[in-house]
Amino acid sequence: MNQATEAYRGNDRLLSGIILGVLAFWLFAQTTLNIAPAMAADLQVGQSLMNIAVSITALFSGIFIVVIGGLADRVGRVRILMLGFVFSIVGSLLVGLAPSGAMGGTFLMLGRICQGLSGAFVMPSSLALVKAYWDGAERQRAISLWSMGSWGGSGFAALFGGLMAENVGWRWIFIIAAIVSLVGMLMVRGTPESKAPPKEGYEFDLAGVLTFMVTMVALQVFATQGAVFGWTSLASLGLLAAALVFGFSFYWIESDNPNAFVQFRLFRNLTYTGATISNLLLNATAGIVMVAMLLLQEGGAMTAQKAGLLTIGYAITILAFIRVGEKLLQRFGPRKPMLWGSYIVGLSIILLMPTNLMLGTYTVLAVIAFSLFGLGLAFYATPSTDAALSNLPADQAGSGSGIYKMASSLGASFGVAISSTIYTAIAGHNEAVRWIEGVITFEGRQENLASREAAFFALLANLVMLVTAIVSVLITIPKGKTAEHG
Repeated sequence: MNQATEAYRGNDRLLSGIILGVLAFWLFAQTTLNIAPAMAADLQVGQSLMNIAVSITALFSGIFIVVIGGLADRVGRVRILMLGFVFSIVGSLLVGLAPSGAMGGTFLMLGRICQGLSGAFVMPSSLALVKAYWDGAERQRAISLWSMGSWGGSGFAALFGGLMAENVGWRWIFIIAAIVSLVGMLMVRGTPESKAPPKEGYEFDLAGVLTFMVTMVALQVFATQGAVFGWTSLASLGLLAAALVFGFSFYWIESDNPNAFVQFRLFRNLTYTGATISNLLLNATAGIVMVAMLLLQEGGAMTAQKAGLLTIGYAITILAFIRVGEKLLQRFGPRKPMLWGSYIVGLSIILLMPTNLMLGTYTVLAVIAFSLFGLGLAFYATPSTDAALSNLPADQAGSGSGIYKMASSLGASFGVAISSTIYTAIAGHNEAVRWIEGVITFEGRQENLASREAAFFALLANLVMLVTAIVSVLITIPKGKTAEHG
């Protein structure tokens, strides 16, 4: 870096621009978890295609976030951040201006992919700029505000989406997102470029990126469209075969590659491995938001606005208690708060599972459940991040943090995909699960049994993922205040 760059210090204008870029992804793009039914009806696309559109944004963010983070270090973090704003503007406009009918699905998918790429471009480059241009207490403040933009944005997404969709129309969410990104871009404009020192002998890991991308996309399409194609159909089996072949190819390519974007040697550290796996699975429970919104709107005839209001506790508790997770980490170490947070998330899922109850009772449970969901994630977040990264060698910290963040996005993507697929499949053809009516008495209206049964099994799948996360923590995270170096 030149002297001018070294002398530069971040200011509130730059920080505000960065936060707007973060919000464009975490607040605006994530509203689809609530407004998917309204979007599908308006654009005249099937629910299975809509399920892909909801989850594919986090998928593309997860696939590329590590690669783009490394690219930002070499070509310039400001340049990559500005490209992230461009992807956000283009993606938001493609979704917001998508026509109804045959072309609607094409606009929707392209727009959602661009929004996912915007997240991959914005998140690592903006965090790198925070690290480069703020120091000490000012950096801590900047990171806290950045974190509130991401965690707070995701917490308010369902509520915000419902309010917007009911009062001004869902398309305005994405048109405003494009304007927000443009304003953020203008606020960042003129910031001195920041780069990492060049690495000798570095080569871009194109083969690794391509094989990883094909593997993840094949798995995503298999998870979301398998029920439509038929799980034993040629198309489904072909997707599964492609995922396996390219997955093994990816592992083979990356294993002996010094420039691999996924460094498998990181997973020799058991604590890092356990924290990353549990992080992926905790983020996968984001599927409960979409399942609850589908159930309340399709089964309970609620508006998107009213259903979204039930999630307000999620937004409040995650913002109010995320610093509490930090204090618990300092007092007890990472293991206990990670487990406490996971247990609380598990309780929130259990409270959402009695879909046999009357709507009035269920809405009360939903308010409590989403408040606990935010509380559990707040307890878990900081201790998990610390457990994953604190004992990695300095030369692996960048790669380790990128993979950990990638697990967050991929977990959310596959969690939403699996949950929505189970819900859609059973809601459309619930003959195979009708036996549950002999076990559980469904009160009130009976014409919505398919939706209620579908939600129960989709939520049960989330509970299984949560239990797996708890097992991962119990096995891998050492007791005490500090984790041993691996």
